This record gives sequence, C-alpha cells and structure tokens, in this order.
Amino acid sequence: MALGGNLQGLLFSMNYEESIDYLRDHIEQGVKPGLERMEQLLEAMGSPHVGYPIIHVAGTNGKTSTSRMATLLLVGHGLATGTYISPHLQRVEERFSINGRHASPEDFALAVTDVAVFADLLEERGSEPHTYFELTTAAAFAFFAEKAVNSAVLEVGLGGRLDATNVVDADVSVVTGIGVEHTEFLGEDIATIAGEKLGIVGPGSILVTGDLPDDALAVAHQKARELGIQHRVYEKDFGISSAERGIRGWQVTVDGAETTYDDIFLPVHGRHQLHNFAVAVAAVEALLGRRLDVDAVREAMLTLTLPGRMEPVDTSPLVLLDGAHNADGVTTLVAALEEEYANAKWQIVLGIMGDKNIDAMIETLSRIADGFVVTAPKSKRATPPAELAKRVAGLSQSPILVADEVDYALDMARAEAGPDGHVLVAGSLYLVGEARDHLV
Repeated sequence: MALGGNLQGLLFSMNYEESIDYLRDHIEQGVKPGLERMEQLLEAMGSPHVGYPIIHVAGTNGKTSTSRMATLLLVGHGLATGTYISPHLQRVEERFSINGRHASPEDFALAVTDVAVFADLLEERGSEPHTYFELTTAAAFAFFAEKAVNSAVLEVGLGGRLDATNVVDADVSVVTGIGVEHTEFLGEDIATIAGEKLGIVGPGSILVTGDLPDDALAVAHQKARELGIQHRVYEKDFGISSAERGIRGWQVTVDGAETTYDDIFLPVHGRHQLHNFAVAVAAVEALLGRRLDVDAVREAMLTLTLPGRMEPVDTSPLVLLDGAHNADGVTTLVAALEEEYANAKWQIVLGIMGDKNIDAMIETLSRIADGFVVTAPKSKRATPPAELAKRVAGLSQSPILVADEVDYALDMARAEAGPDGHVLVAGSLYLVGEARDHLV
C-alpha cells in the first residue's frame, strides 16, 4: 500500500455504525484457529497487548462469570482493569470494559478504527483476511491501551491453544471446567480437549483449575510439571467451605489459597456460581501474590451482576434468562433450578445452535418442562424452529409450540405459564440476548 493511502487511513475515523458494519463484513471469514494473523496484526499496532499483568480464562462453561468476578476483585484492590469477554448478549461493545463498565459507542468505534487501519493495510499487502473474533480481540487490546489499564482479564473464545487471545503471556492461566464441545476443533475426548484448553498456560504463569474431570485434571497436572509452574487446584488448594442460600443470593465462606474469606454475599442465582467465585478469588490471589482484603472482597461482590446467567427479568409470570448453550451447561442449569425453585415447572423458550448436542440438552430440560416454545435467534447457525420442534417431540411428552420470532415465543410462553407460572429462556446466548432486547 502506498504511503499516501496509509496516511489517509490513519486520518479516517469510523463512527459506531460504520465500525459495526466493518466487523460484520468479516463474519463470513468464520473460525480460523491459529495465531499468526493476530501476532502480525498486533505487532503492526505496536503490541497493545503487553505491559500489564493478565488473567487468562479458558473452560467449557463459567468463563464469563469468573471473568466478571475477577474483574471486580481487581478493581476492589485498586487496579484499573480491562476485561474482554465473548460473545456479547445485546451489543458488541459489551465484549470489552474498563472496571466493569463496557465501552461507550464512541470508544468502541475508535478502537475498531485503530484496528482497521492496520488490518486493511496488511490485507492489501497480501495477508489472509482477519476474522470477526480476531478483530474484536485486537480492538479490545487497543481499547485497553487507550485507557491505560494496569491489569486485564481475558476470556478465551474457543479452546485455548490456537485462540486469538492466546497471543498474551498471561501471569495467571485459569481453566474453569472442561466438557465435550466443539469437537471439530478441539478433539473428541476430555483429555484431548483439556490439552487444547491448557494451551494458554505458559512457563511464567500460575495455573488455577476449577472442578475438572479426572482425565482433564491429570493433563493439567502434567502440564504444570512440564513447565515447572505452580498449580492451584479446586477443592485441594482453595474452595467453598460453607454456603447458605437466601432469597436474593448466597452467603458464603471461601477458603482461598492464601486465607479464608467469610461472610461474603453473592447476589446471584445458581450454586455453580459459588465455584466460579472461588476460582476468581484464587486467580486474583495468584495475580497479586498475596491474600486479598476481605472487606474489599465483600464490597466488590455486592456490585456483581451476571446478565443472562439465571437472571430474573420479569414477574407474573417469573421470566428467567440463562445462556446455557451446551449439554454440560444445561445439566448445571437444571440442577440449580431444581434446588432453588423446587417442584416448579417451566414453559421453556428454546433455541439451540445446530452444532450443539441438541438431544442431550432437550432430554435434560424435559425434567423441568411444562411445555416448550421453540424458536431461533437471528443466526445462520441456529436450528430452524420446525426442525427443533421435531427433535423435542421425539424426546419429550410436553406440549410444543413453534414461533418464528423470539418476541412471539416470549409472548406465547408467558400466556401458557399464566401470572403464577414460570418461563425459562435457554439454549443459546444469542437467544438470551434477543430476549433481553425485548424484556430489559
């Protein structure tokens, strides 16, 4: 590219709508595991991903919740913290935030412009086009550099070893949990998948693992031994020592790797979030290299919100949103609902991506279903409602309704539930995002 063209690009700034369109133009690139494109792009940008300590979070489920909790803990200890999560629920700028507040449309557009200048230049010089996820990841780093963060929490997109976020040398590497998912990219068995997710671990990091299956834990132990690094293990080095459920959340005591934190209130639903909190505490202890201030932990958690994670958004009937989008996530969700809403039956608004274990998800949800309203979020990967209805009919005795649009599905489910009933929206984060557009 000629110098004049480069200067012209540097002088051009996209507005919010133009930045959204720019990213959408790259959706068709799909998923391209590998780090070469990201490394080349970030080098051209001046390496905005270095210069601050990082917690890097992988895992099948619980990544976003753990990342949000870790962020609040870091902020509570005086660190300006950037956070990168994926996917978003409603607006793409939700993917990156400072101190728990996501980027403004103006900041988002500026970050995407910073990336686009260099990405377009590289592509004009013959480089392979970048993916949507690579561009949003690079934009997050540009945003962090602009805001001069002094710590960051990064959520892996897919897998770990070849994920675009794995260009960093993280100080703390976290694996929340491991199940069978994305087998076309990660492998067919737990040990192989664990190897991919543990690919984020480097020789200078501390490894923190959540509740892993035995086969995955063995891989984690081996990885830590090979690298000669410290490995902090859930229910061995840290964990939850007590938990009492209340109306608005949980009162917990966490045994951290450094000390015990008692009388912590978590304003969330779902026992599984206690596990995520313990992992977040262990990760932040590892990053800071010391015990945390218990008062700071208490205050930080009082501000915790987890959109789309057992999130109540309406009453009469109760409407609950949960982004459970794979078999393990649905199993965890149903167990939590059976504990917190004993004997309740749910009208389930269901939409599932076509690459998931649909039958396993339906079978588990059938345990709590009073009826299904099947639909599809606006995604090419979504299972068509008519096809999903057939799958549900083959596995459940519950009544089934079909809606082509998410807002119609919500109306139908609420009507079926009645004012004293229960409505659950689950099966896809994209579905939950669209539901939030109509309900929140």
